[in-house]
Amino acid sequence: MNTPAPATAPDDDAFIRGLVKTSRQRTIHLKWTDRDGTARLTALTAAEASRVNTLARAAGLAPEPFLRAAAHRPAAG
Repeated sequence: MNTPAPATAPDDDAFIRGLVKTSRQRTIHLKWTDRDGTARLTALTAAEASRVNTLARAAGLAPEPFLRAAAHRPAAG
């Protein structure tokens, strides 16, 4: 039996579609150490991992040290 989905706003529909799309992708886990010494495990989609790798390469770093350096940047706002 098919039940109709509840009415949602267009922004909600885009969010839900994006969430489902992301959940179907292979997750890449990146282990790194935060600036305070805390071990972190960040889950990235393949697209996010590719972008992190590109940015890290441009900075002359591996992804792990790149995230640690990025953690020192001040928060926006």
